[in-house]
Amino acid sequence: MHLGGYSVTFFSYAAIYLIWGSTFLAIRLAVDSIPPLLMMGVRCVAAGALLLAWAAARGERTGWRAWRQAIVAGALMFGCAYGALAWAETRLASGVAALFVATLPLWMTLFDCAQRRETPAARTVVGLAVGLAGVVLLLARTGTTTFALIPAAVVILGEVAWAAGALYARRLPQTLALNAGMPLLTGGVFLIAASYAAREFRQFDPHAVSVVSAAALVYLIVFGSIVAFSAYAWLMQVAPAARVGTHAYVNPLIAVVLGCTVAGEPFTAAIAAASLVIAVGVALVLAS
Repeated sequence: MHLGGYSVTFFSYAAIYLIWGSTFLAIRLAVDSIPPLLMMGVRCVAAGALLLAWAAARGERTGWRAWRQAIVAGALMFGCAYGALAWAETRLASGVAALFVATLPLWMTLFDCAQRRETPAARTVVGLAVGLAGVVLLLARTGTTTFALIPAAVVILGEVAWAAGALYARRLPQTLALNAGMPLLTGGVFLIAASYAAREFRQFDPHAVSVVSAAALVYLIVFGSIVAFSAYAWLMQVAPAARVGTHAYVNPLIAVVLGCTVAGEPFTAAIAAASLVIAVGVALVLAS
């Protein structure tokens, strides 16, 4: 399928590469004055509701079985992964958080092999080891002002949850609006419930939300969730999981550049070295 001479596949990859790369900074700006779990919950519920309204207007319907699957996928991909990232970015630079997210293709490949009951190739195993070495290199800097061990581990565990949820989400309805909207909505409800349990509502003052945080949240809803995740959901139906996971190559680069130029975040030699090691590990996995 083509649109204006360019393939839908090209635009879909561009969306998950460029837009998702910019969302790390947007998240950092949003959580400056909005509690992290609440912010992510509002983002996902709003985006999911809009997509499902679009699906309903088109006459698309689904059953309870699909909703059960969406609850699992949404809890893993958004409740766990997005919640973990939002919380961690109150303690991590956005570019550094993106580097830990760059391990996603490693977990996607591991789960994909387990799902297919295949033994990973030797190059895949080497790539996994190299990628994890890059993570260790970043973690070795724990205790500096740049990041700490606990939020780093939370981000990585969130990516493990995303990988499991993304592969599970392949069972969802094939229509784009339902495929993207259902897990967004269910994951958003999960996040808002977690926000309530964490007592974020008691600390939240709507009048204290800055214009920058509000604008960042709108950007995350429209572009980060509706546009980019719809593209991701479609690609996961038509392309290999490992190839779709290559957005983790480009996202950290964009996140680091934006973090340094817009937010004044530090970029050290250790971060540069870890970026290279993680990229090599992911490249080995994807080439196997």
